[in-house]
Amino acid sequence: MTVPGLPMAVPAGNLPARVRIHEVGARDGLQNEKATVPTEVKAEFIRRLADAGLTTIEATSFVHPKWVPQLADAERLYPLVGDLPVALPVLVPNERGLDRALALGARRVAVFASATESFAKANLNRTVNEALAMFEPVVSRAKTESVHVRGYLSMCFGDPWEGPVPIPQVVRVCRALMDMGCDELSLGDTIGVATPGHVVALLAALDEAGIPPSALGVHFHDTYGQALANTLAALQQGVTTVDASAGGLGGCPYAKSATGNLATEDLVWMLRGLGIDTGIDLGRLVATSTWMAAHLGRPSPSRTVRALSHEGTEEQ
Repeated sequence: MTVPGLPMAVPAGNLPARVRIHEVGARDGLQNEKATVPTEVKAEFIRRLADAGLTTIEATSFVHPKWVPQLADAERLYPLVGDLPVALPVLVPNERGLDRALALGARRVAVFASATESFAKANLNRTVNEALAMFEPVVSRAKTESVHVRGYLSMCFGDPWEGPVPIPQVVRVCRALMDMGCDELSLGDTIGVATPGHVVALLAALDEAGIPPSALGVHFHDTYGQALANTLAALQQGVTTVDASAGGLGGCPYAKSATGNLATEDLVWMLRGLGIDTGIDLGRLVATSTWMAAHLGRPSPSRTVRALSHEGTEEQ
């Protein structure tokens, strides 16, 4: 139920005044759905997210439809939302994907690498180094076109095949992505096994390698209920960009143990309680996720959505 004035804002020390939420629900969330969501519904979802105050909304992925059939409509979707006054990053796996994105006027793209050999093989059918070699001309061309490039790095904290991932191994791939020209990196806890101490240690190692928190975003999954704790640890180290998915949508189709992303609403609730500005209207965001949940035919897993929506009130 909604109670005016809650959560009460009680700032804590050593935290940023503002956090930018990188919304991934329309891409990372919907790509994991078994049923294909109609293009018009995706476009409306993105428009509602923008109306709720999100300023960075990952729109789609220009990968081959065979690999991610749920996003096969990228060419039809992007023109429907391209007029929005928000950043609309798209994923591009190779130069062909970049060509498709640039042809539609995309100004922010992302490449997606892996910190482990097993996931690089499962996700890209390449070794880590082969994947980096594939991305280098993509990043180079994008920068020539003055396009912002984000580098996603999966399996930063653990891998379902390899187990623990050594921090120096993660740092090496991060350094390679930055050296080829990425503007920012997103550290992915793909199977949700990170804990706060591990987050602090990785961020410290990256800082020592010349990659400061200002160049980083964090992307936590809530498999073991640690996503908010890990986010808070990252914020305390100076990170100000956090990936989240409206309604907690998504996982990873190539890692069977991956569960949903950190729910944007749960993140906003915590940040509001800490007195951290996001620019997001939580009521509109909850309404948007409730609307999408109805289209998907199941309730949102977000605790905050359930608590603030009519559904949550009825359960009480």
